[in-house]
Amino acid sequence: MNGVHDMGGMDGFGKVEAEIDEPTFHERWEGRVMAMVRAMGAAGAYNIDTSRFYREMLQPQVYLRSSYYQKWLLGLEHNLADKGFVTESELAAGHAKTAAKPLKNGQFGLDDVERIMVRGCFERTPQAAAKFKPGDRVRAKNMHPLTHTRLPRYARGHVGVVERILGCQVFPDSAAMELGENPQWLYNVVFGGTELWGTDADPTLKVSIDAFEPYLEPAS
Repeated sequence: MNGVHDMGGMDGFGKVEAEIDEPTFHERWEGRVMAMVRAMGAAGAYNIDTSRFYREMLQPQVYLRSSYYQKWLLGLEHNLADKGFVTESELAAGHAKTAAKPLKNGQFGLDDVERIMVRGCFERTPQAAAKFKPGDRVRAKNMHPLTHTRLPRYARGHVGVVERILGCQVFPDSAAMELGENPQWLYNVVFGGTELWGTDADPTLKVSIDAFEPYLEPAS
């Protein structure tokens, strides 16, 4: 979707200032938020792409003034409320008022922690041969979906070269909407800086993105 979260290449946000020796969490509550997001996902309340989509749907003024884990918390609240796991009054009160809605994978317990901290495998058996191969020139489609997508806005409409095939993977655009995994081939595509940003860009700059097959078309 087009939203303020997709700010790659946009002007006016200033230089990204890296924090030296930045800790994993700046406040204790941030770790608790991460734990809740991971636990509810592992228990079957949603998948990772749905979780991302709810953060993307935050209003621009809320998104821009919120810290990283504040976005996670706000997205989690909206996600769980929409799915009936909590109510707005329960969120305001800070505690449950009714019996909990059953979770798809059952109650999350201490024995599940180690399992969910290992990154899941999203590679799937392909249903068809890959459409592109390394060296092919491709154009990122000029698409503007209203829902979740992993194709960055700055790449749309531009021509790049396939560098690698990264296997057949769960398609985030479908998974985010809970429409099934719909596996698609994933490619690493390299774009030149001047192709993306024009003649004023550094001619030595190259940008690589991982793009799913439905995002791409042959470049004429």
